[in-house]
Amino acid sequence: MPIKNRFAEMHEEITAWRRDFHENPEILYEVHRTAGIVAEKLREFGCDEVVEGIGRTGVVGIIKGSTDTKGKVVGLRADMDALPMPDMSGKPYASKTPGASHACGHDGHTAMLLGAAKYLAETRRFDGTVAVIFQPAEEGGAGGREMCEDGMMDRWNIQEVYGLHNMPGIPTGSFHIRPGAIMASADEFDVVIRGQGGHAAMPNKTIDPVIAASNVVQALQSIKSRNLDPVKQLVISVTSFRTETDAYNVIPETVHLRGTIRTLDPAVRDLAEDRFKPLVKATAEAFGATAEIDYRRGYPVTVNHDANTEYAVEAAEAISADVNANTAQLMGGEDFAFMLEERPGAYIFLGIGEGRPNVHHPEYDFNDEAIPAGCSWLAEVAERRMPVA
Repeated sequence: MPIKNRFAEMHEEITAWRRDFHENPEILYEVHRTAGIVAEKLREFGCDEVVEGIGRTGVVGIIKGSTDTKGKVVGLRADMDALPMPDMSGKPYASKTPGASHACGHDGHTAMLLGAAKYLAETRRFDGTVAVIFQPAEEGGAGGREMCEDGMMDRWNIQEVYGLHNMPGIPTGSFHIRPGAIMASADEFDVVIRGQGGHAAMPNKTIDPVIAASNVVQALQSIKSRNLDPVKQLVISVTSFRTETDAYNVIPETVHLRGTIRTLDPAVRDLAEDRFKPLVKATAEAFGATAEIDYRRGYPVTVNHDANTEYAVEAAEAISADVNANTAQLMGGEDFAFMLEERPGAYIFLGIGEGRPNVHHPEYDFNDEAIPAGCSWLAEVAERRMPVA
């Protein structure tokens, strides 16, 4: 079950692209250098069409097959953006941009899709059209939604869409996937609990927002424990608890809470939001305080379509002997979910080795040994979904 020989030949070249992206990370939609290099290379490869500025700074390349008897179009997607965090990998190609790092491996995703695009443009052994999609702002900016709202799917008549993400902790070159929900929705909230401040020695003359906010934090966990079927998943995390003063002898006027709510079920997502707002307000009011709530829906549940998951598994099994078609669900969010809401498709994990720092860790670095397997899977999906008669 080999990788495609062409990617073994291109391995050093693709690795050089990846390390250049790693050394020059860009955040959210400000991926101008990366997108420019991607567009330039796609033109060099001989793509039939290259369009920049989709979803602000996204790039789409169109590669036509040797035949097109059915008008089928398959999309392959990679994300380009980095994280706003330091690079502590210690590698010679570590980030040269302070406070920015490819600590999630999007440099690897971009390089692998470029490698697949070069191969597909050279060989064109498929009956139809491949759209290679390079997306900005996956890390919290909803770049996938922006590209969809920019009309990408209809403009090129994309009928199916596939993506991959690297996964530390599983063997290099292995593939993990499952049908249905594979990653969680990710919503965010900011809550300001407002009381009446005063001297810490005279709490009776205040309305203490710290006490009210502390009870809000505890009460929020009752949504999962007392409102939700115990077999369903829901994670409510208050990740910040701040006041406007650091003084020891001051009861503050306000407390600012923020956090996330994650689930693998759209109905549970609705329930959590419906319970969140009245619970926060009522708890604050019970202590004489008030609550101002900003609740924002983020990425939806990432849902793999059943048939497309089977296609993705078949492509993976053609490359690797290590394929898990029923992997565990993850509570992380992924904005490829927006593309899967627009079109059927699937999202797969590519192993980059055990014993490595996890994604979003400052010492994380993508494993270049996984490049041939990732490129092979992307190309294999396109060729299998549009076989030449």
